[in-house]
Amino acid sequence: MVFGIYILILSLFLIIAPNLFLGLFGFPLTKEVWLRVAGVLLFYLAIYDILAARAELTSFFRWSIYTRGSVIFIFTAFVLLGFSGPMLILFGVADFLSAIWTALALKSEDKAE
Repeated sequence: MVFGIYILILSLFLIIAPNLFLGLFGFPLTKEVWLRVAGVLLFYLAIYDILAARAELTSFFRWSIYTRGSVIFIFTAFVLLGFSGPMLILFGVADFLSAIWTALALKSEDKAE
């Protein structure tokens, strides 16, 4: 649920005020629509996460551990390839830590059963 709320807030920034978001993190400003498109996709992912949390769909969370855990490596590669500044890695860290948190929570839940 917490991760869903995090990406919901992030998506709204990207949809409504992408340049404010970019400026806060030192990225170049843009007039391109693609960041808003990414925001819409992120919004839908947030809805999936929030609804899955409300329905206690633990299998969904298990699947998400792998995808969220890999984001830091992909974003780091983007930085190393010169596609972005190093601040992008910060968002990978958030995904990576949330994936670890989810894995530990699910492991704890498995032991309780």
